[in-house]
Amino acid sequence: MKQVLSLENVSFSYQEQKVLEGVTFSINSGEFVGVFGPNGGGKTTLLKLIMGFLKPDYGTIEVFGSAPQYSQSRIAYVPQGLRFDRLFPISVKELVLSGRLSHLPWYGKFHSKDLDAADEMLEKVGLSNIKSHAFGTLSGGQAQRALIARALVTQPELLLLDEPTASVDSQAEREIYSILEELKGEIAILMVTHHLRTAIDQVDRVLCVRNNVISMQPEEVCEHFAIGLYHPPLAGG
Repeated sequence: MKQVLSLENVSFSYQEQKVLEGVTFSINSGEFVGVFGPNGGGKTTLLKLIMGFLKPDYGTIEVFGSAPQYSQSRIAYVPQGLRFDRLFPISVKELVLSGRLSHLPWYGKFHSKDLDAADEMLEKVGLSNIKSHAFGTLSGGQAQRALIARALVTQPELLLLDEPTASVDSQAEREIYSILEELKGEIAILMVTHHLRTAIDQVDRVLCVRNNVISMQPEEVCEHFAIGLYHPPLAGG
């Protein structure tokens, strides 16, 4: 199986504060990996390193066999939410099309293939019927699905998601996981989440980030967490 992402003995600090130390793991094509860990454990920093926004103090990171900055066109990122003026006049389809900005020709007009790609992704996430609506009017779950469509329209080979279900209701959460289930096996997915109980049934593997990274199979998680590796999700019921 083709290796998509590889980290070898990676360490990173903000000034004098060590955030990640000795991180080593890899992800293969088509694999759906969940990322868990306590607040401040280094989850978001890990995503920034993979995307090339930060550089490690030590160790190596390879994305598709190259340094992250040379592979950014093959990576897509879905943030937890999008901060912007909700009165800004951008439609749902225009938001999705913004994922294709790097494809724009010099005269600044999208090709028909870009428009078709946006329509295809809107259909995939179930938002075709509201594609002309203002993005600012969407519910939290609809907005997250629109952001997923914007990421997918770039045709990525690695999809990074930072807590995509953090601020949505249970119905929206099911819809988002249904989309990710369809993508499973097609592209590599790395998803940060605090919703351990729900995600554990969806992912192929788990990375527990707590300054270091421990890789586990889903069936191993309860045993490890029961001995105190990461208590908060279990304690929350």
